[in-house]
Amino acid sequence: MRTDQILTRLERVFARLDREPERPAHLQTPQMSRHRVVLLGSTLAFYLAIVVAVLTTSWLVRLDWQIMFFRPYEQWPQLHAFLDYLVVLGQRGPTAVMVAAWLGWRSWRQHTLRPLITLGVALLLLNVTVGSVKLGLGRLGPHYATEIGSAELFAGGDIFPSGHTANAVVTWGILAYLASTVVTRRVLSVVSAVVSLSVGATTVYLGTHWVSDVLLGWSAGLLILLALPWFEPLIARTEAYVFDLRELLRRRAETGRMPAPVVSALTPLLSAGGKWQLKPVAETVGEPAAAPTAAASAGAAAGHSPAHRAVAHPAGRPHLIRSERTPVTPVGSRRPAHPAHPAHPERAGTRGTAARPVAGG
Repeated sequence: MRTDQILTRLERVFARLDREPERPAHLQTPQMSRHRVVLLGSTLAFYLAIVVAVLTTSWLVRLDWQIMFFRPYEQWPQLHAFLDYLVVLGQRGPTAVMVAAWLGWRSWRQHTLRPLITLGVALLLLNVTVGSVKLGLGRLGPHYATEIGSAELFAGGDIFPSGHTANAVVTWGILAYLASTVVTRRVLSVVSAVVSLSVGATTVYLGTHWVSDVLLGWSAGLLILLALPWFEPLIARTEAYVFDLRELLRRRAETGRMPAPVVSALTPLLSAGGKWQLKPVAETVGEPAAAPTAAASAGAAAGHSPAHRAVAHPAGRPHLIRSERTPVTPVGSRRPAHPAHPAHPERAGTRGTAARPVAGG
């Protein structure tokens, strides 16, 4: 009885991993609700308040310096090794690869490109918004600060806001944004919040960011997630364009408008899970040529050559390596033979008879 239950659970797990026969109809895109608009406005106000507080060198900058002088990495050195690995969850490269792999599997399973396109749009917004503020304000980090008590702005730095923190919010929060059920969305929201808070606190512990950098990074990432529903029409149009392009390539391959090597290269991408196969239109050597159509016969009778002609290519000979080839020994002289009749007989006669002295007096 217990074994049967275990097998039933395993079957359910593998059934959820298999590809669905068609795109699910229950997939719904988030809408820009009133609650989301209010939360977006509040987060934007918090974002602007932090920027103003740093620009005016307010109490927030003094708090930054107090925590920097406290040096948390010296207070709890036993956490340093673990937090060095934890902060990787905020690096854009590793996290983007992991999340893209998961969303790519979801796209394959549900016959949709929306998860991958949404991730691309979110990362693009992250690079544009966070990168422009970083370069525009040019704040230096705690390890490179030059004047105690200053905000260290417009000094050529690039740490305000924290890129690790904002990336953790967006990359892990996109999983909750794309969740298909309410329960899954709530669980993933809690997990992404814990990860992003941990990454932000870790950067402060390691001394690579000020506290205000982390606060602005949290709000910057949250703004991107809250604004994503405004980009859903663009995501839908992009997905439709990609699918239309795939259908166009299929039709061109079926009608023989594409070369056979291109067709064979595109077959895995256009086969849709193995249910459809491309067959390039090309005559093989040894097969009879197709009978000419009436239009082609009429054109040939009128003296016009058809637009497309089937060219038969001879079969190639097997290639032999140097050790398998029969050695050939050259016979005779390699110099070209002299002509029987020279072009200038007078010169030939002159050269053939040597000059002799005249005897006698």
